[in-house]
Amino acid sequence: MSSGIEQAEPFSVKRPALAATVGNMLEFYDFITYTFFAIQIGHTFFPTGSEYGSLMLSLATFGAGFVTRPIGGIVLGIYSDRIGRRPAMLLSFALMGAAILTITFTPSYNSVGLAAPIIVIAARMVQGFALGGEVGPTTAYLIEIAPPEHRALVVVWQPASQEIAATTGALVGVMLSKTMAPEMLDLYGWRVAANASPERSGQDTRQASGRNDR
Repeated sequence: MSSGIEQAEPFSVKRPALAATVGNMLEFYDFITYTFFAIQIGHTFFPTGSEYGSLMLSLATFGAGFVTRPIGGIVLGIYSDRIGRRPAMLLSFALMGAAILTITFTPSYNSVGLAAPIIVIAARMVQGFALGGEVGPTTAYLIEIAPPEHRALVVVWQPASQEIAATTGALVGVMLSKTMAPEMLDLYGWRVAANASPERSGQDTRQASGRNDR
């Protein structure tokens, strides 16, 4: 009987491994896509007297996400060890989804003034916290559910999904820049790109197997 379970194990991990990988990819897409539209986001939230100044403020806001990444890694890593891998991943996915929706639906600086960049900076910091806290639990989850003979193959999809996310974000940026006028890209095009990856990852992970939650 035990041999039968061992034979079924490689097949039983496919669904949860895929769900965790897709969730990881979507989170990195949401985090990285900002860079491909830094100019448009700068125009929206950081209008200055120069294009350079606007871009620098936009990129500095992108950098704010890296300040909170190690904090998220520590906090959600501890949470993952105490409560479980999947609850930690779901919390991370929820935080990332809330942050990206906040950024995409925040009115421009011209509409609400200084509140706009403050909200965006805060949302970016939440994104960094979520992403920092997602990598560790996801990697641990993949290691724990993978059968020993396929462990490297399963875990390698964690970094691979990051590169897929970056490539997808770049392709979306190229497509929109080729098909939309610059004014439309400034007005709403970047918001479409940022919201092109709704946080379906939480649903995907809920559907995953409950095996090795901890």
